[in-house]
Amino acid sequence: MKITLHIIILCLLASLGNWIQHTFHLLIPGSVIGMIILFILLFFNIVKLSWIDEGAKFMVRHLTLFFIPATVGIIDYFDLFLGKGILLFFIVIISTILVMVSSGWISQWLIMRKE
Repeated sequence: MKITLHIIILCLLASLGNWIQHTFHLLIPGSVIGMIILFILLFFNIVKLSWIDEGAKFMVRHLTLFFIPATVGIIDYFDLFLGKGILLFFIVIISTILVMVSSGWISQWLIMRKE
């Protein structure tokens, strides 16, 4: 039940970011606005980390499931990607490596900083 409440809080903040983006016709994605709002609320201790901690950890553990809709959506636009297989393959491989390396470095840096 606790994790569910944490996820609801995170979803409400994401929805608030989307609402702000649509209402004011901003170029920044609503999800980014939601993360900025979350950062501000955490920074000023309006929202305690313990209110969202377990829900955030749960979502990170199951992060790969969030990529399934995007992957399935590519099938709808298969004609757009036709003939660009090799290029797309290298783009996917290089971007995956960059994300993995940068995530590892940032994680190690945060762990070292915390100690």
